[in-house]
Amino acid sequence: MQYIWLIWSLILIIIWLGIYVSLDSKDKKREMLIVSLWTSILGLTEPLFVPSYWNPPSLFDLAMRTGFDIESFIFSFGIGGIAFIIYYKIFNASAKKMSPSDKHSHHRYHILALISAPVILIILLFTPLNPLQSSIIAMVFGSIASLYCRPDLKIKMITSAILFLGIYFVYFLTLIAMYPGYVEQVWNLKAISGILIFGIPLEELLFAISFGFIWSSVYEHITWRKLKTN
Repeated sequence: MQYIWLIWSLILIIIWLGIYVSLDSKDKKREMLIVSLWTSILGLTEPLFVPSYWNPPSLFDLAMRTGFDIESFIFSFGIGGIAFIIYYKIFNASAKKMSPSDKHSHHRYHILALISAPVILIILLFTPLNPLQSSIIAMVFGSIASLYCRPDLKIKMITSAILFLGIYFVYFLTLIAMYPGYVEQVWNLKAISGILIFGIPLEELLFAISFGFIWSSVYEHITWRKLKTN
């Protein structure tokens, strides 16, 4: 039980590495790594979810004692890079810097679109909603704001959300297969919907699709890049 969260996080890194080494350009590998490194910072948000959403045994009992744990940084690193790059990998696409002629009036909402998700999350944290439910809502509205500002990224965002949901679904099934009963012991099912789909909490699947939706566009949005088909 003590090392399940660590093992599960490392399985995600194996998936990450498999995608990374199969990429066809150094630029994509560099971008995937950059996005993953920045996403790993989200591990600092773990105290929001422990123990209100779940309470996993972790290395040195850090999660139970402090709310923080090493595994969260590993997990965040993995999901960030995968959500960002999976569209490029499957559809052999890439991105290039936008030119002045590519910009339109919606781009004036660039900053507002980027900060919308964290602002909404902060507001929702003061409501009775569970922190993960608040995060899902914030990411959905942040994604909609990003779509409004960068409609050219629509196909990548929607496709990536579906692809990442599929990957995360199969990935989560490995946890259930290896450690039956772990979800019921670690997740605070009474604090959320309590609905399980093939043993997976509904909120986890909603997290996957909303995270894939918003995170697939963050790098292009921040760096003003647009998609191109090779």
